[in-house]
Amino acid sequence: MACPRRPDRHPDGASQQGERCLMRHYVKIKSRFTMLGTVTSGAAIVLGGQLQQISWGVVYVGSAACLVLAVVVLMSRVPEIRGADAVDEQDGAEEEHGDATAWRAMLRVATPALVTLVVVSGLMHATLTPYIIFTQKTLSDQGAGTALVSVVISAGFFAGGLTPLLSDRANRRIGYRVIVPVSLLTLAAALGLSGLGLVWVTIAAFLALVGIPEITAVIVDNVFNEAVPSRHRASLLSMIAFVESVLIGIGYLVLGALMDGLGSSVGMATYAAVPLLACLLWLPVLFRGARVTTEIEKPADQKAS
Repeated sequence: MACPRRPDRHPDGASQQGERCLMRHYVKIKSRFTMLGTVTSGAAIVLGGQLQQISWGVVYVGSAACLVLAVVVLMSRVPEIRGADAVDEQDGAEEEHGDATAWRAMLRVATPALVTLVVVSGLMHATLTPYIIFTQKTLSDQGAGTALVSVVISAGFFAGGLTPLLSDRANRRIGYRVIVPVSLLTLAAALGLSGLGLVWVTIAAFLALVGIPEITAVIVDNVFNEAVPSRHRASLLSMIAFVESVLIGIGYLVLGALMDGLGSSVGMATYAAVPLLACLLWLPVLFRGARVTTEIEKPADQKAS
């Protein structure tokens, strides 16, 4: 996966070469980052539970030490944190001063397929995140003990961190156009099976299906990175993340209201309408082959040719 390290006297050339390398291997890097972060978080939860028996002060001190260590590593090992690549963004801003706002850039790249992908991705996250959280209540209402619930959620947590390692293979063999509806249908199936009210069916569905949308999330992030011009990538990706966060918040409210009004099992099954709606929104992109990206920005090596 390593990129060639060629000497380049011009800092812009080195920055562009590094960016192209990152884009080529984004899915691999993102999947490993997701795996490492999730597994580390799971291990921290387990360790924190053991340390809490000694003292909450030990837990707080350990958390603070991890935060300080992370900041030190970022400042010492990540050049972008120190502004090393700022010159590339400044040059782009000077050359395109008349079109330097993020809103104008968004309008330039916002193809109907890209807008649909943003909405569909947001609905997928708005299904997955509340599903993981409210599965704990569903299992409890279906008769699972506290110990069993904690084991199942922890296992699902680790599964959600390990399955993204398959993202690169899924991206090459299947592609985002197919993996998106597959993930939405698996979420709908998991919610529907949870509605049967059978605790072991709910557990099996949760453990078997919870990791598939995590694969899709990595692949979709890669599509967003390729679709958005580098000069405005941070601003536009922040807008996309905001849309997803809003939909996740609404998802919590809707699923919570459904579970309170209809019961945990029936509420889960009813909420399966959300991923099914997202799947319907994606069908035109799937069958018409609409382009998500535009030809606004080409790599430097293609421009030279």
